[in-house]
Amino acid sequence: MASALIGAVVNPVRTQGLATSPAINSTKELVKLKGPGLFISAEITKQGGISDLSFVILDIDGKNVVNISIAALFNQGLTTHNSYGISVFRSGAGLETVTIGWPVPLTFHKQLSLKVTVKEAGVVQLLANVITAS
Repeated sequence: MASALIGAVVNPVRTQGLATSPAINSTKELVKLKGPGLFISAEITKQGGISDLSFVILDIDGKNVVNISIAALFNQGLTTHNSYGISVFRSGAGLETVTIGWPVPLTFHKQLSLKVTVKEAGVVQLLANVITAS
C-alpha cells in the first residue's frame, strides 16, 4: 500500500563505498551506480587529514552536481542542514561528514558517481553511503 502513495519512494537501497589510506592527489570513486534510478541522499565521512582539502564530487549522467572541498563547506558556514542540500559536520572524534540531499529526489538515467579527490596528507579512511530508489 505504501508504494501506491503519491510521491512515495519505492525500493530504497543503500550502497556503501570505502577507501582506506588514499594517496594524496588521488581520486577515489566510492560509489558508482547504473541507472535508471533516483538519488535520495548521501553521506561521506573522512577520517584524518590536516587541511580538509578533500573534494566531494557527485556526478549524475555525466553532469557535475557537487564539487566542493570540506574546507570550503566549513568556510561557507554550511554546518547545519539547509535548503541548498549540502552540509558538513565535525564530530568530537575528529571525523568530518558531508551530507547531500534535497527536498526532492534527483533522477539519473545512465549513471551516478560519488567520488572524493584527496588533496591533503594524512587521510586514513573515506566512507560513503548513498541512498537511491527505483
